[in-house]
Amino acid sequence: MPKLNSDTVSIGLRAKTGRAIAVVLTGSSDSPRVMKRTQLTLTDPRTPATSQPYHEVMDLPWEQAQVAVRKTAKLIEKAASKSLRRLVQEMQSEGLKVRGVGIVGAGNRNLEKIGSTHIRAHAAEGVLFRQVLETAAELNGLRSRTFDERSVEEIVASEMGLSAEELRRALAEMGRAAGPPWRADEKSAAMAAWPALPASAR
Repeated sequence: MPKLNSDTVSIGLRAKTGRAIAVVLTGSSDSPRVMKRTQLTLTDPRTPATSQPYHEVMDLPWEQAQVAVRKTAKLIEKAASKSLRRLVQEMQSEGLKVRGVGIVGAGNRNLEKIGSTHIRAHAAEGVLFRQVLETAAELNGLRSRTFDERSVEEIVASEMGLSAEELRRALAEMGRAAGPPWRADEKSAAMAAWPALPASAR
C-alpha cells in the first residue's frame, strides 16, 4: 500500500480471545484512511493456558479461579505488550508517530453473578483480553481509550457528528478503499482508532 501523506497514525484494537484485530488509520478525523490491518497475538505459545485461561480453572470456586489465573494473565500481558510494540516500531520505522490507541472489547461485568461456569469463563476472558490491551498500551507509553463493544458505534458517531447511518457508510467506504478483509471486527477497530486522529487543518 502506498505511503499516505500524514506523519501521524492511530491504532484501533478489537479484543478477541487470544488475539486482537488491529487497524491503523491515518489522515484526519474528517477524512480517515486505512493504512494497515493486522492481527496481534495475545498468547504465549509455550503456555497453552494463555489461550483460554479461565477455562483452565473454571471448575474452581470463583474466588480461587481469580487467584489461579493471575500468573497466566501476566504472561498474556507480556505477549500483548510485545505484539503491540512490534506494530508501533513498524510505524516508527516508516517515520510515523502513533497518536493513540483505541480499544474495543467486553465491558466490565459482575462476573461472580454468572451461574454457568462455562459462560462465566468466556465472559471473564472477554474482560481479561480487553484489559491486557489496556496494559500493553500503558507499557508502551501510549495513550489509550477503551470502548465497550456494545456502545462504540453510538459513541463514535456522536463524537464525529454523524448519524448511525452516516457512520456505517463512512466505514463501508474505508473498507472499499482498503480492500478485504473488512469484517465487523475491522470496522470496530477502525471506529476505536478514529477519535484519536487529528482534526483537519482547515
